[in-house]
Amino acid sequence: MFGGLATVPSNSPHLRKSGISDNENGAEEGFLNLTEANDMKGGSMPISTAAIMPSPALLWRFKVLLFFVWGFICCKIGWDSVMRMSVDLRDLFLYEAFLYYNPLLLVTMMVWFWGINLWVFAQANVNYAKIFDLDQNHLTHREIWKCATWMTIVVPTSMTAYLYLYSHGEVSLAASQPVLLYAAVAMILIFPFDIFYLSSRFYLLRTLWRIVLPLQAISFSDFFLADILTSMSKVLSDLERSVCRMVHRQVATIAWFEADSVCGSHSVAIPLVLVLPYLFRLFQCLRQYKDTGEKTTLLNALKYSTAVPVIYLSALKYHVFPEKWTNFYRPLWLLSGVLNSLYSFYWDVTRDWDLSGFTRIFKFGKAHLLSNLIHGRKWVYFWVISSNLILRCTWTYKLSSHLRHNYLTVFAITALEIFRRFQWVFFRVENEWNKMNSKSNIQLSMSDTANEEERLLVSNGHNV
Repeated sequence: MFGGLATVPSNSPHLRKSGISDNENGAEEGFLNLTEANDMKGGSMPISTAAIMPSPALLWRFKVLLFFVWGFICCKIGWDSVMRMSVDLRDLFLYEAFLYYNPLLLVTMMVWFWGINLWVFAQANVNYAKIFDLDQNHLTHREIWKCATWMTIVVPTSMTAYLYLYSHGEVSLAASQPVLLYAAVAMILIFPFDIFYLSSRFYLLRTLWRIVLPLQAISFSDFFLADILTSMSKVLSDLERSVCRMVHRQVATIAWFEADSVCGSHSVAIPLVLVLPYLFRLFQCLRQYKDTGEKTTLLNALKYSTAVPVIYLSALKYHVFPEKWTNFYRPLWLLSGVLNSLYSFYWDVTRDWDLSGFTRIFKFGKAHLLSNLIHGRKWVYFWVISSNLILRCTWTYKLSSHLRHNYLTVFAITALEIFRRFQWVFFRVENEWNKMNSKSNIQLSMSDTANEEERLLVSNGHNV
Protein backbone atom coordinates (compact mmCIF):
# COMPACT_ATOMS: atom_id res chain seq x y z
CA MET A 1 0.00 0.00 0.00
CA PHE A 2 0.95 3.65 0.23
CA GLY A 3 4.25 4.30 1.92
CA GLY A 4 5.39 0.67 1.63
CA LEU A 5 8.48 -0.68 -0.05
CA ALA A 6 8.14 -1.64 -3.69
CA THR A 7 9.00 -5.30 -4.14
CA VAL A 8 10.81 -6.42 -7.23
CA PRO A 9 11.22 -10.07 -8.18
CA SER A 10 14.70 -11.42 -7.62
CA ASN A 11 14.85 -12.65 -11.21
CA SER A 12 13.95 -9.26 -12.64
CA PRO A 13 15.92 -8.43 -15.77
CA HIS A 14 16.47 -4.93 -14.46
CA LEU A 15 18.43 -6.30 -11.52
CA ARG A 16 20.53 -8.54 -13.74
CA LYS A 17 21.20 -5.71 -16.11
CA SER A 18 22.30 -3.32 -13.38
CA GLY A 19 24.69 -5.92 -11.95
CA ILE A 20 23.00 -6.17 -8.54
CA SER A 21 23.14 -9.71 -7.21
CA ASP A 22 20.57 -11.59 -5.21
CA ASN A 23 22.64 -11.34 -2.04
CA GLU A 24 23.02 -7.60 -2.39
CA ASN A 25 19.25 -7.26 -2.93
CA GLY A 26 18.51 -9.32 0.17
CA ALA A 27 21.01 -7.39 2.28
CA GLU A 28 19.55 -4.07 1.10
CA GLU A 29 15.99 -5.22 1.76
CA GLY A 30 16.89 -6.42 5.25
CA PHE A 31 18.63 -3.14 6.03
CA LEU A 32 15.59 -1.13 4.91
CA ASN A 33 13.21 -3.30 6.91
CA LEU A 34 15.41 -2.89 10.02
CA THR A 35 15.50 0.87 9.54
CA GLU A 36 11.74 1.01 9.15
CA ALA A 37 11.22 -1.08 12.29
CA ASN A 38 13.49 1.17 14.31
CA ASP A 39 11.71 4.26 13.04
CA MET A 40 8.32 2.80 14.00
CA LYS A 41 9.62 2.08 17.53
CA GLY A 42 11.07 5.55 17.78
CA GLY A 43 14.55 4.17 18.40
CA SER A 44 17.85 4.34 16.56
CA MET A 45 19.77 1.50 14.93
CA PRO A 46 22.55 0.09 17.22
CA ILE A 47 26.08 0.81 16.09
CA SER A 48 28.06 -2.29 15.12
CA THR A 49 30.78 -3.25 17.57
CA ALA A 50 33.13 -3.95 14.67
CA ALA A 51 32.88 -0.34 13.61
CA ILE A 52 34.23 0.95 16.94
CA MET A 53 37.03 -1.62 17.29
CA PRO A 54 40.51 -0.46 16.22
CA SER A 55 42.06 -2.13 13.22
CA PRO A 56 44.56 -5.01 13.72
CA ALA A 57 47.33 -2.88 12.21
CA LEU A 58 46.68 -0.13 14.75
CA LEU A 59 46.70 -2.63 17.61
CA TRP A 60 49.96 -4.12 16.35
CA ARG A 61 51.61 -0.70 16.19
CA PHE A 62 50.39 0.11 19.68
CA LYS A 63 51.86 -3.15 21.03
CA VAL A 64 55.18 -2.45 19.32
CA LEU A 65 55.21 1.05 20.81
CA LEU A 66 54.56 -0.34 24.30
CA PHE A 67 57.31 -2.91 23.76
CA PHE A 68 59.89 -0.24 22.91
CA VAL A 69 58.76 1.95 25.82
CA TRP A 70 59.14 -1.01 28.16
CA GLY A 71 62.61 -1.77 26.72
CA PHE A 72 63.72 1.84 27.22
CA ILE A 73 62.49 1.83 30.83
CA CYS A 74 64.34 -1.43 31.58
CA CYS A 75 67.57 -0.11 30.02
CA LYS A 76 67.27 3.17 31.92
CA ILE A 77 66.64 1.55 35.30
CA GLY A 78 69.34 -1.07 34.72
CA TRP A 79 71.95 1.50 33.70
CA ASP A 80 71.18 3.77 36.66
CA SER A 81 71.39 0.79 39.00
CA VAL A 82 74.80 -0.24 37.69
CA MET A 83 76.11 3.31 37.96
CA ARG A 84 75.18 3.36 41.65
CA MET A 85 77.75 0.63 42.31
CA SER A 86 81.33 1.51 43.16
CA VAL A 87 83.84 1.26 40.34
CA ASP A 88 85.81 -1.61 41.90
CA LEU A 89 82.68 -3.76 42.36
CA ARG A 90 80.85 -2.83 39.18
CA ASP A 91 82.52 -5.38 36.92
CA LEU A 92 82.04 -8.25 39.38
CA PHE A 93 78.43 -7.18 39.90
CA LEU A 94 77.75 -7.26 36.14
CA TYR A 95 79.55 -10.59 35.81
CA GLU A 96 77.33 -12.24 38.40
CA ALA A 97 74.11 -10.71 37.03
CA PHE A 98 75.10 -11.78 33.54
CA LEU A 99 75.81 -15.30 34.77
CA TYR A 100 72.24 -15.78 35.99
CA TYR A 101 70.41 -14.25 33.07
CA ASN A 102 72.46 -14.84 29.94
CA PRO A 103 71.38 -18.54 29.61
CA LEU A 104 67.70 -17.56 29.44
CA LEU A 105 68.44 -14.61 27.17
CA LEU A 106 70.19 -16.91 24.71
CA VAL A 107 67.38 -19.48 24.93
CA THR A 108 64.94 -16.66 24.13
CA MET A 109 67.05 -15.79 21.10
CA MET A 110 66.93 -19.41 19.96
CA VAL A 111 63.13 -19.48 20.30
CA TRP A 112 62.83 -16.35 18.12
CA PHE A 113 65.05 -17.97 15.49
CA TRP A 114 63.04 -21.19 15.61
CA GLY A 115 59.89 -19.21 14.88
CA ILE A 116 61.61 -17.71 11.84
CA ASN A 117 62.64 -21.21 10.73
CA LEU A 118 59.04 -22.41 10.90
CA TRP A 119 57.79 -19.34 9.05
CA VAL A 120 60.23 -19.92 6.19
CA PHE A 121 59.30 -23.61 6.03
CA ALA A 122 55.64 -22.65 5.76
CA GLN A 123 56.39 -20.17 2.97
CA ALA A 124 58.49 -22.77 1.11
CA ASN A 125 55.82 -25.49 1.51
CA VAL A 126 58.15 -27.68 3.55
CA ASN A 127 56.04 -30.04 5.63
CA TYR A 128 58.08 -29.77 8.83
CA ALA A 129 55.28 -31.43 10.84
CA LYS A 130 55.79 -34.59 8.81
CA ILE A 131 59.57 -34.39 9.11
CA PHE A 132 59.49 -34.07 12.92
CA ASP A 133 56.49 -36.40 13.29
CA LEU A 134 54.40 -33.71 15.01
CA ASP A 135 50.73 -34.12 15.85
CA GLN A 136 47.98 -31.80 14.68
CA ASN A 137 48.33 -29.64 17.81
CA HIS A 138 51.91 -28.62 17.08
CA LEU A 139 52.88 -24.98 17.53
CA THR A 140 52.93 -22.72 14.49
CA HIS A 141 55.44 -19.93 13.99
CA ARG A 142 52.95 -17.40 15.38
CA GLU A 143 52.61 -19.34 18.63
CA ILE A 144 56.37 -19.75 18.85
CA TRP A 145 56.77 -15.99 18.45
CA LYS A 146 54.14 -15.42 21.12
CA CYS A 147 56.18 -17.55 23.54
CA ALA A 148 59.36 -15.72 22.54
CA THR A 149 57.66 -12.37 23.12
CA TRP A 150 56.70 -13.29 26.66
CA MET A 151 60.21 -14.60 27.32
CA THR A 152 61.64 -11.34 25.97
CA ILE A 153 59.46 -9.43 28.41
CA VAL A 154 59.85 -11.57 31.52
CA VAL A 155 63.60 -12.30 31.50
CA PRO A 156 64.87 -8.69 31.09
CA THR A 157 62.24 -7.49 33.59
CA SER A 158 63.55 -9.93 36.19
CA MET A 159 67.13 -8.88 35.42
CA THR A 160 66.20 -5.19 35.79
CA ALA A 161 64.52 -5.92 39.13
CA TYR A 162 67.66 -7.78 40.28
CA LEU A 163 69.93 -4.85 39.37
CA TYR A 164 67.62 -2.26 40.93
CA LEU A 165 67.01 -4.11 44.21
CA TYR A 166 70.65 -5.01 44.74
CA SER A 167 71.93 -1.50 44.01
CA HIS A 168 69.37 -0.09 46.50
CA GLY A 169 70.38 -2.41 49.32
CA GLU A 170 67.51 -4.93 49.06
CA VAL A 171 69.86 -7.90 48.85
CA SER A 172 67.42 -10.62 49.90
CA LEU A 173 64.78 -9.46 47.45
CA ALA A 174 67.41 -9.20 44.70
CA ALA A 175 68.58 -12.76 45.39
CA SER A 176 65.02 -14.05 44.99
CA GLN A 177 64.62 -12.70 41.44
CA PRO A 178 66.69 -15.27 39.48
CA VAL A 179 65.56 -18.06 41.81
CA LEU A 180 61.88 -17.30 41.17
CA LEU A 181 62.50 -16.98 37.43
CA TYR A 182 64.25 -20.36 37.17
CA ALA A 183 61.60 -22.01 39.35
CA ALA A 184 58.83 -20.56 37.17
CA VAL A 185 60.47 -21.84 33.98
CA ALA A 186 60.87 -25.33 35.49
CA MET A 187 57.26 -25.38 36.69
CA ILE A 188 55.90 -24.29 33.33
CA LEU A 189 57.85 -27.04 31.56
CA ILE A 190 56.59 -29.85 33.82
CA PHE A 191 53.10 -28.46 34.53
CA PRO A 192 50.79 -31.47 33.95
CA PHE A 193 47.59 -29.59 33.13
CA ASP A 194 46.34 -28.72 29.67
CA ILE A 195 47.56 -25.12 29.60
CA PHE A 196 50.69 -23.52 28.19
CA TYR A 197 50.74 -25.88 25.17
CA LEU A 198 50.77 -29.17 27.10
CA SER A 199 51.32 -31.48 24.11
CA SER A 200 54.25 -29.42 22.79
CA ARG A 201 55.89 -29.21 26.22
CA PHE A 202 55.64 -32.94 26.73
CA TYR A 203 56.90 -33.56 23.20
CA LEU A 204 60.01 -31.54 24.08
CA LEU A 205 60.49 -33.36 27.40
CA ARG A 206 60.07 -36.78 25.76
CA THR A 207 62.62 -35.88 23.11
CA LEU A 208 65.08 -34.70 25.76
CA TRP A 209 64.58 -37.95 27.63
CA ARG A 210 65.31 -39.99 24.49
CA ILE A 211 68.46 -37.91 23.97
CA VAL A 212 69.72 -38.64 27.48
CA LEU A 213 68.87 -42.35 27.18
CA PRO A 214 69.09 -43.46 23.52
CA LEU A 215 67.59 -46.89 24.18
CA GLN A 216 65.33 -46.84 21.13
CA ALA A 217 65.69 -46.20 17.43
CA ILE A 218 66.88 -42.63 16.81
CA SER A 219 64.33 -40.43 15.06
CA PHE A 220 65.05 -37.25 13.13
CA SER A 221 63.76 -35.05 15.96
CA ASP A 222 66.06 -36.85 18.43
CA PHE A 223 69.35 -36.09 16.73
CA PHE A 224 68.10 -32.74 15.43
CA LEU A 225 67.50 -31.44 18.96
CA ALA A 226 70.73 -33.07 20.15
CA ASP A 227 72.63 -31.14 17.47
CA ILE A 228 71.02 -27.91 18.67
CA LEU A 229 72.10 -28.75 22.24
CA THR A 230 75.72 -28.93 21.10
CA SER A 231 75.43 -25.29 20.09
CA MET A 232 73.86 -24.56 23.49
CA SER A 233 76.64 -26.28 25.47
CA LYS A 234 77.97 -22.97 26.81
CA VAL A 235 74.43 -22.03 27.79
CA LEU A 236 74.07 -25.32 29.67
CA SER A 237 77.40 -24.73 31.41
CA ASP A 238 76.34 -21.26 32.61
CA LEU A 239 73.00 -22.72 33.66
CA GLU A 240 74.82 -25.28 35.81
CA ARG A 241 76.90 -22.58 37.47
CA SER A 242 73.81 -20.46 38.14
CA VAL A 243 71.89 -23.35 39.71
CA CYS A 244 74.98 -24.28 41.74
CA ARG A 245 75.12 -20.81 43.25
CA MET A 246 71.41 -20.85 43.98
CA VAL A 247 71.69 -24.21 45.74
CA HIS A 248 74.61 -22.95 47.84
CA ARG A 249 72.77 -19.68 48.57
CA GLN A 250 75.47 -17.55 46.98
CA VAL A 251 73.18 -15.36 44.86
CA ALA A 252 73.63 -11.59 45.30
CA THR A 253 76.47 -11.94 47.77
CA ILE A 254 79.64 -9.93 47.89
CA ALA A 255 81.73 -13.11 48.25
CA TRP A 256 82.19 -13.66 44.52
CA PHE A 257 85.59 -15.30 44.97
CA GLU A 258 84.21 -17.69 47.58
CA ALA A 259 81.35 -18.58 45.24
CA ASP A 260 83.79 -19.05 42.37
CA SER A 261 85.77 -21.57 44.41
CA VAL A 262 82.64 -23.70 44.89
CA CYS A 263 80.88 -23.29 41.54
CA GLY A 264 83.55 -21.71 39.38
CA SER A 265 86.84 -22.17 37.64
CA HIS A 266 88.07 -25.35 39.34
CA SER A 267 84.72 -27.13 39.29
CA VAL A 268 84.72 -30.43 37.42
CA ALA A 269 81.05 -29.93 36.60
CA ILE A 270 81.81 -27.18 34.05
CA PRO A 271 83.75 -29.28 31.50
CA LEU A 272 81.43 -32.19 32.24
CA VAL A 273 78.33 -30.19 31.30
CA LEU A 274 80.14 -28.77 28.26
CA VAL A 275 80.91 -32.23 26.92
CA LEU A 276 77.56 -33.88 27.70
CA PRO A 277 75.72 -32.76 24.51
CA TYR A 278 78.55 -34.15 22.38
CA LEU A 279 78.50 -37.44 24.28
CA PHE A 280 74.73 -37.67 23.80
CA ARG A 281 75.19 -37.17 20.07
CA LEU A 282 78.05 -39.68 20.02
CA PHE A 283 75.89 -42.36 21.65
CA GLN A 284 73.10 -41.61 19.17
CA CYS A 285 75.47 -42.26 16.27
CA LEU A 286 76.57 -45.55 17.83
CA ARG A 287 72.93 -46.52 18.29
CA GLN A 288 72.23 -45.70 14.64
CA TYR A 289 75.15 -47.88 13.57
CA LYS A 290 73.74 -50.73 15.65
CA ASP A 291 70.31 -50.34 14.00
CA THR A 292 71.34 -49.66 10.40
CA GLY A 293 74.92 -50.87 10.04
CA GLU A 294 75.85 -47.73 8.03
CA LYS A 295 79.54 -46.84 8.38
CA THR A 296 78.84 -43.14 7.88
CA THR A 297 77.31 -43.08 11.36
CA LEU A 298 80.69 -44.13 12.76
CA LEU A 299 82.37 -41.26 10.93
CA ASN A 300 79.77 -38.94 12.40
CA ALA A 301 80.48 -40.34 15.87
CA LEU A 302 84.17 -39.62 15.27
CA LYS A 303 83.28 -36.00 14.56
CA TYR A 304 81.62 -35.58 17.95
CA SER A 305 84.45 -37.39 19.71
CA THR A 306 86.89 -34.71 18.53
CA ALA A 307 85.12 -32.24 20.85
CA VAL A 308 86.26 -34.15 23.94
CA PRO A 309 90.01 -33.25 23.67
CA VAL A 310 89.16 -29.57 23.19
CA ILE A 311 87.15 -29.42 26.39
CA TYR A 312 89.51 -31.62 28.40
CA LEU A 313 92.68 -29.72 27.41
CA SER A 314 90.99 -26.41 28.10
CA ALA A 315 89.99 -27.50 31.61
CA LEU A 316 93.58 -28.52 32.38
CA LYS A 317 94.61 -24.88 32.68
CA TYR A 318 93.32 -24.81 36.28
CA HIS A 319 95.12 -28.03 37.23
CA VAL A 320 98.63 -27.64 35.78
CA PHE A 321 101.44 -25.12 36.14
CA PRO A 322 101.15 -22.02 33.90
CA GLU A 323 104.41 -22.78 32.09
CA LYS A 324 103.30 -26.29 31.22
CA TRP A 325 99.97 -24.99 29.99
CA THR A 326 101.61 -22.36 27.78
CA ASN A 327 104.32 -24.57 26.33
CA PHE A 328 102.55 -27.90 25.97
CA TYR A 329 98.81 -28.03 26.56
CA ARG A 330 97.75 -24.82 24.82
CA PRO A 331 99.24 -25.83 21.43
CA LEU A 332 97.47 -29.18 21.74
CA TRP A 333 94.25 -27.39 22.62
CA LEU A 334 94.54 -25.15 19.54
CA LEU A 335 95.35 -28.12 17.29
CA SER A 336 92.41 -30.15 18.56
CA GLY A 337 90.12 -27.10 18.17
CA VAL A 338 91.15 -26.58 14.55
CA LEU A 339 90.72 -30.27 13.78
CA ASN A 340 87.22 -30.34 15.26
CA SER A 341 86.19 -27.11 13.51
CA LEU A 342 87.31 -28.26 10.07
CA TYR A 343 85.84 -31.73 10.47
CA SER A 344 82.52 -30.27 11.60
CA PHE A 345 82.52 -27.80 8.70
CA TYR A 346 83.14 -30.59 6.21
CA TRP A 347 80.30 -32.64 7.71
CA ASP A 348 77.87 -29.70 7.67
CA VAL A 349 78.38 -29.01 3.99
CA THR A 350 78.67 -32.51 2.57
CA ARG A 351 76.50 -34.60 4.90
CA ASP A 352 74.01 -32.52 6.85
CA TRP A 353 73.27 -30.13 3.98
CA ASP A 354 74.32 -32.24 1.00
CA LEU A 355 75.30 -29.10 -0.91
CA SER A 356 76.64 -31.08 -3.81
CA GLY A 357 77.11 -27.93 -5.87
CA PHE A 358 79.91 -27.09 -3.48
CA THR A 359 81.40 -30.56 -3.81
CA ARG A 360 82.57 -29.85 -7.35
CA ILE A 361 85.32 -27.66 -5.90
CA PHE A 362 86.69 -30.32 -3.54
CA LYS A 363 85.69 -33.37 -5.59
CA PHE A 364 83.65 -34.81 -2.72
CA GLY A 365 81.03 -36.51 -4.85
CA LYS A 366 78.61 -36.22 -7.73
CA ALA A 367 77.59 -32.65 -8.43
CA HIS A 368 74.07 -31.31 -8.83
CA LEU A 369 72.72 -27.87 -9.60
CA LEU A 370 71.93 -25.54 -6.75
CA SER A 371 68.73 -24.56 -8.53
CA ASN A 372 67.32 -27.99 -7.66
CA LEU A 373 67.17 -26.97 -4.02
CA ILE A 374 64.28 -25.10 -2.47
CA HIS A 375 65.81 -21.67 -1.92
CA GLY A 376 67.60 -21.60 -5.26
CA ARG A 377 69.82 -18.51 -4.86
CA LYS A 378 73.52 -19.17 -5.18
CA TRP A 379 74.64 -16.22 -3.09
CA VAL A 380 72.65 -17.60 -0.13
CA TYR A 381 74.61 -20.84 -0.24
CA PHE A 382 77.97 -19.13 -0.60
CA TRP A 383 77.13 -16.83 2.33
CA VAL A 384 76.04 -19.74 4.52
CA ILE A 385 79.10 -21.81 3.65
CA SER A 386 81.59 -19.00 4.32
CA SER A 387 79.89 -17.80 7.52
CA ASN A 388 79.63 -21.39 8.75
CA LEU A 389 83.38 -21.84 8.29
CA ILE A 390 84.22 -18.63 10.15
CA LEU A 391 81.83 -19.31 13.03
CA ARG A 392 83.00 -22.92 13.27
CA CYS A 393 86.52 -21.62 13.80
CA THR A 394 85.32 -19.45 16.71
CA TRP A 395 83.84 -22.55 18.31
CA THR A 396 87.05 -23.22 20.27
CA TYR A 397 86.93 -19.83 21.95
CA LYS A 398 83.25 -20.17 22.79
CA LEU A 399 83.48 -23.66 24.23
CA SER A 400 86.72 -23.43 26.15
CA SER A 401 86.24 -23.43 29.89
CA HIS A 402 89.35 -21.37 30.67
CA LEU A 403 87.97 -18.37 28.75
CA ARG A 404 84.68 -18.09 30.64
CA HIS A 405 85.59 -14.88 32.51
CA ASN A 406 85.49 -12.82 29.29
CA TYR A 407 81.74 -12.96 29.66
CA LEU A 408 80.76 -10.25 27.17
CA THR A 409 82.95 -11.70 24.42
CA VAL A 410 81.82 -15.24 25.15
CA PHE A 411 78.18 -14.09 25.16
CA ALA A 412 78.62 -12.47 21.74
CA ILE A 413 80.33 -15.56 20.30
CA THR A 414 77.67 -17.84 21.78
CA ALA A 415 74.98 -15.68 20.17
CA LEU A 416 76.81 -15.98 16.85
CA GLU A 417 76.98 -19.75 17.30
CA ILE A 418 73.22 -19.80 17.84
CA PHE A 419 72.86 -17.74 14.66
CA ARG A 420 75.04 -20.26 12.82
CA ARG A 421 72.82 -23.08 14.04
CA PHE A 422 69.77 -21.07 12.95
CA GLN A 423 71.18 -21.01 9.41
CA TRP A 424 72.10 -24.68 9.66
CA VAL A 425 68.48 -25.60 10.44
CA PHE A 426 67.21 -24.32 7.08
CA PHE A 427 69.46 -26.53 5.00
CA ARG A 428 69.37 -29.55 7.31
CA VAL A 429 65.56 -29.67 7.23
CA GLU A 430 65.57 -28.90 3.52
CA ASN A 431 67.90 -31.82 2.89
CA GLU A 432 65.68 -34.15 4.92
CA TRP A 433 62.60 -32.93 3.03
CA ASN A 434 64.30 -33.63 -0.30
CA LYS A 435 65.18 -37.15 0.86
CA MET A 436 61.61 -37.81 1.93
CA ASN A 437 60.29 -36.57 -1.41
CA SER A 438 62.78 -38.72 -3.29
CA LYS A 439 61.70 -41.82 -1.36
CA SER A 440 58.06 -40.99 -1.96
CA ASN A 441 58.67 -40.55 -5.70
CA ILE A 442 60.52 -43.87 -5.89
CA GLN A 443 57.75 -45.69 -4.05
CA LEU A 444 55.14 -44.04 -6.24
CA SER A 445 56.95 -44.99 -9.44
CA MET A 446 57.35 -48.59 -8.24
CA SER A 447 53.64 -48.72 -7.40
CA ASP A 448 52.74 -47.33 -10.84
CA THR A 449 55.00 -49.88 -12.51
CA ALA A 450 53.40 -52.74 -10.59
CA ASN A 451 49.91 -51.53 -11.44
CA GLU A 452 50.83 -51.22 -15.11
CA GLU A 453 52.22 -54.78 -15.19
CA GLU A 454 49.11 -56.08 -13.47
CA ARG A 455 46.89 -54.26 -15.98
CA LEU A 456 48.81 -55.71 -18.93
CA LEU A 457 48.58 -59.23 -17.53
CA VAL A 458 44.85 -58.91 -16.98
CA SER A 459 44.29 -57.49 -20.48
CA ASN A 460 46.24 -60.38 -22.03
CA GLY A 461 44.24 -62.97 -20.09
CA HIS A 462 47.20 -64.29 -18.09
CA ASN A 463 46.98 -65.40 -14.49
CA VAL A 464 49.86 -65.25 -12.04
